[in-house]
Amino acid sequence: MKFTLSWLKDHLETDASLDTIVDQLTAIGLEVEGVEDRAAALAPFRIARIVTATQHPNADRLRVLTVDPGDGSSIQVVCGAPNARAGLVGVFAAPGTHIPGTGVDLSIGSIRGVESRGMMLSEREMGLSNEHDGIVDLPEDAPVGTAYVEWADVGDPVIEIGVTPNRADCLGIRGIARDLAAAGVGRLKPLEVAPFDTDGTPAPKVTIEADDLCPAFALRLIEGVTNGPSPEWMQRRLTSIGLRPINALVDVTNYLTYDVGRPLHVFDADKVAGDLVVRHARDGESFEALDQRTYTLNDGMVVIADDNGVESLGGIMGGEASGSSETTTRVLVESALWEPINIARTGRTLGIHSDARHRFERGVDPAFNAPGLEYATRMILDLCGGTAGPLQLAGTVPDASRTIEFPPSEVARLSGLTVPEDTQESVLARLGFTVDRAGTPWRVTTPSWRADVEGKADLVEEIVRIVGIDDVAPTPLVRVDPVAPKVLTTLQQRIATVRRALASLGMTEAVTWSFVSHDDAVAFGGGQAELQLANPIAEALSDMRPSLLAGLVRAVTRNVNRGHPDLALFEVGQVFAGDEPDDQTTQAAGVRQGRNTAAGVGRHWDGDDSADVFDAKADIMAALAAIGGPADRVDITRDAPAHYHPGRSGTLRLGPNVLGHFGELHPAVLTAMDAPERLVAFELTLEKVPESRRKATKKPAFSASDLMPVRRDFAFVVPEDIDARAITRAARGARKDLVADVTVFDVYRGTGVPEGQKSVAVEATLQPKGRTLTDDDIDKVSSDIVAAVTKATGATLRA
Repeated sequence: MKFTLSWLKDHLETDASLDTIVDQLTAIGLEVEGVEDRAAALAPFRIARIVTATQHPNADRLRVLTVDPGDGSSIQVVCGAPNARAGLVGVFAAPGTHIPGTGVDLSIGSIRGVESRGMMLSEREMGLSNEHDGIVDLPEDAPVGTAYVEWADVGDPVIEIGVTPNRADCLGIRGIARDLAAAGVGRLKPLEVAPFDTDGTPAPKVTIEADDLCPAFALRLIEGVTNGPSPEWMQRRLTSIGLRPINALVDVTNYLTYDVGRPLHVFDADKVAGDLVVRHARDGESFEALDQRTYTLNDGMVVIADDNGVESLGGIMGGEASGSSETTTRVLVESALWEPINIARTGRTLGIHSDARHRFERGVDPAFNAPGLEYATRMILDLCGGTAGPLQLAGTVPDASRTIEFPPSEVARLSGLTVPEDTQESVLARLGFTVDRAGTPWRVTTPSWRADVEGKADLVEEIVRIVGIDDVAPTPLVRVDPVAPKVLTTLQQRIATVRRALASLGMTEAVTWSFVSHDDAVAFGGGQAELQLANPIAEALSDMRPSLLAGLVRAVTRNVNRGHPDLALFEVGQVFAGDEPDDQTTQAAGVRQGRNTAAGVGRHWDGDDSADVFDAKADIMAALAAIGGPADRVDITRDAPAHYHPGRSGTLRLGPNVLGHFGELHPAVLTAMDAPERLVAFELTLEKVPESRRKATKKPAFSASDLMPVRRDFAFVVPEDIDARAITRAARGARKDLVADVTVFDVYRGTGVPEGQKSVAVEATLQPKGRTLTDDDIDKVSSDIVAAVTKATGATLRA
């Protein structure tokens, strides 16, 4: 939101300096984002007269000027402006000055072989507007040698503030002035509209058919207007905040949008056929707006129509067909109220962002609907003349005020700031609230322009920001316990830990959208109706993600398509199984592509070195172990979800609890997503991992033996449907005091092994403690291992 200091003082009577106003704006929550001091920027420029203008000897489009800067000297300047001529009075910049519009420092130069010792300036080069068709052409009586900024009165500082979405009242300069006055920076001037006659012709009848989207619509006809350029003071103000002056009628509506935060629209009455109807647009109906673009509408939008069709897109932009021009003599001035959410949805759907939309979607003051039209009428009559007809109001202006029960003790309770009750009442009254102190709690009625104030906490905020947040005394936290308790939750600790663990495996962290396309959601087990967004920001982001893998696969594919194969990405984030609170969980997931394996990246001489299911298993087991999960006790089953390859995937289980999944992704899923033909991935649900029973401060006892381990190999013949893990689990449990590890080193099918069976060879590591194992000890342990495996799986030793 931009405004000039003099414009602010139209509403605020104050002697405060610019620095004081800027500091106070930030202090009351209207953060100043920048101040443009034009007086300093334009100070070096002087009014000068062109004495002679001759053709450049080496360039058709350049002229060599002799310029009189008012000090009795003659300066040679090379200029390419088409309007440069002898006798023209313009603005001269001497060498060594900074040109704000282009950001360059001017120096003496040679242009096509002719020396140039300065520059005649356009408005754009001075930073006053975007006008650059020629240099500034001042009246002949403009005082040569005088500082341009003083003569033209364009040194008004421009202040830009950031307005949060809840403060729609500060999208008008009057609202900003009201806040400053409440903070003690001057007095808010009354908004007075001089009376005028309304004995002219009544406006056409207005019928509101879409009363759910337009509760009230005010209209007035003004005849006999003379439209043309708006006054110079108005043009300067509009230009200073980045608006282009068009004509007096349009400029009045733009001016009042910023002045009092009341968007209006003017129709050329001679271009309107019949009465006006405020209705829902019809599906497929087209509309040419004032930006000269044609939009296709739908029935969720609201329009103003006449017998010719759509004349305006309600609350957003008027139509080209009924726009005012220099020939307009009869004008309809409209001031209406529009439903904010519908305005926001329409603007987003059509891609239109206008000043009117910006204000209506945040909520304008409904009580100022008719007074805003009166204010605009008075200004149009003053600038363009004419005769005003009576104001016609269709619909009913809603009462936007609400009464809040407010105990004054809430200020100290919520903010820690002690504010006397009389001061609290005074602050609220200066902000426009009505305070009834007859009982306790107080009854505070909000003004019509503060729809954002809904409860007593909001009133506390209003009082504290005006009194001054700097007055809140800093209070140190009292240390109750000698040792601070744990600050992070278990889930927060796990998220940080698993990120470090996966990064240490050579994986790169990615952050993808929480939304995916409907097809991707279905492919990864989602797509339920309750997880589809009502108003998605894009068609490809229509559903809440059921898995992190959907976004990661898309990210891997984009990288591979751009020549970056052999990569591994991981993400830690939320996934959604439904719309209930318990349906949102936190996943750690990763995807490996190409030759990016758990062992490293790159080609290797020993054959197929691409990532496989065992790399995905290593990743998920490392993530599980990093967060203290029971990696040595989980079961691996073959029932992974449908987006995994059915023969090259697994599920981690701890009893009935599913911790996660890993494996190759299903080829059909990858084909549908145009992804690489082979990707391995894993998903680990962090909330499903049980907490360790060991206290965080208790470290496990260190255990090491100085005796050499003994290794023995066993080859078991088992049916094809027996998992190797069943063998290793049984072997490890045969003698827990001696069997330190059991690993599979070979699986064989073929000659010597019956059909439908396989030979699984394992290596058992025996770790003696206290004494060296004898042959009898080793034979006894070996027999126990064979017996345990036979009992668990029905295996026999291979001959």
